Amino acid sequence: MSEETEMTTSALKEILDLLDRAAVDVWLDGGWGVDALLESQTRLHRDVDIIVRVSDVPEVQRLLDQRGFSIKEGSPPHSFVLANGLGLEVDIHAVVFDEEGNGIYRMQNGEDWIYPQVGFGGRGKVEDVKVKCLSPAVQIHCHAHGYTPVEKDFQDMEKLHKKFGVELPPQLSR
Repeated sequence: MSEETEMTTSALKEILDLLDRAAVDVWLDGGWGVDALLESQTRLHRDVDIIVRVSDVPEVQRLLDQRGFSIKEGSPPHSFVLANGLGLEVDIHAVVFDEEGNGIYRMQNGEDWIYPQVGFGGRGKVEDVKVKCLSPAVQIHCHAHGYTPVEKDFQDMEKLHKKFGVELPPQLSR
């Protein structure tokens, strides 16, 4: 991976700071969500997966547009990817919270994915910055359902299992 397409910690922190200053709640998901839970960058990342409220999507798009990001795929407000001219990507998973605090995410295929309320309690760090992220158990749940894991997913889930003791389902065990 070339340096210009790596979502470095400094690039990620800049995006998170931009959204934080606009009072947009962000939860990290995916690879950066795992590394935040581990409080250490364990591998290179091309993108960052974030969960935001559907109601915050226009502000997220406006702010990231000012930084050169535009829609690469998908369609707002639910599931889409923003990319800049350097190859960095922000994968947006926008949710509507139900009365129980679950995050309802409309995927690109039109189906709804439910992020359990308990998952939004995850906390981690990106270098010296405290961040919200999906909890270890919900990270593992998300990686076990909905898509076929690749090698980096197996490695990420094993790291969460070792640090937090969360059991791995058979499809994430090797």
